[in-house]
Amino acid sequence: MDAVRWDFLPHELFVAGALAGLYGIQGERLPRWRLACFAGGLVLVVATAVTPLDSLATTSLLTAHLLQNVFLAEWAPALVVLGVPAGLATRLGRRSVVRLFTHPAVALPLWVATYAAWHLPAAYDAALHRQSSLIHVEHATYFATGVLFWWPLLQDAPRRLSYGARAVYVFVAFVLASPLGIVLSLLSRPAYDFYVDAPNMWGLSDLSDQQIAGVTMSVEQAVVFFCVATYFVLRHLRAEEARETRLEESSQIA
Repeated sequence: MDAVRWDFLPHELFVAGALAGLYGIQGERLPRWRLACFAGGLVLVVATAVTPLDSLATTSLLTAHLLQNVFLAEWAPALVVLGVPAGLATRLGRRSVVRLFTHPAVALPLWVATYAAWHLPAAYDAALHRQSSLIHVEHATYFATGVLFWWPLLQDAPRRLSYGARAVYVFVAFVLASPLGIVLSLLSRPAYDFYVDAPNMWGLSDLSDQQIAGVTMSVEQAVVFFCVATYFVLRHLRAEEARETRLEESSQIA
């Protein structure tokens, strides 16, 4: 029980409760798979705060912290966006601010910039030294920009991207985000003073922990983005095949 950071629970419960409230009042009949995705995203948000992952991330292991960041910036937002029903997405998409911030040319740079900025040593150490305040800002911005990042890929409102455009979007995201993990894995000295001063876990040196963290992050992003890009490439090829079939049938009728 000591490994669970209950002092963080109210903050994450507030976020989860606010999202669930917004979801619950929209009054649309929902497929079970959307409900499951949305609930899964909320569970991940809360899990980053109340499981031993949080204790390890905020006391001793950079690897745990990077995994926590991945949950908040990539996995949880993806599940939440997948869980948003089409009707609610359409209503939200009518708002000019939503149209602006879910535009691929805005959402992707915001997500990449947030990831990069919080991993600068000064910002990273500052958040870890202010675990009752600044670290929650870090986590909130990860989640918010993660939702914006995934929205053009997983929702058709306020604009429907072609499958080919979605595949390109994912590829560009990987190209822009992947250097972070690679740099961390290749550095010859620890990047974050907080973990240098923290106790080592499981016999790992600070540099080994950092290298494992960087490799883990790079592999995770490679696998996730490759799978997503492959899915959209296949959908694009099927759509093109269907279009060609329709054109052939039309020409035969004519």
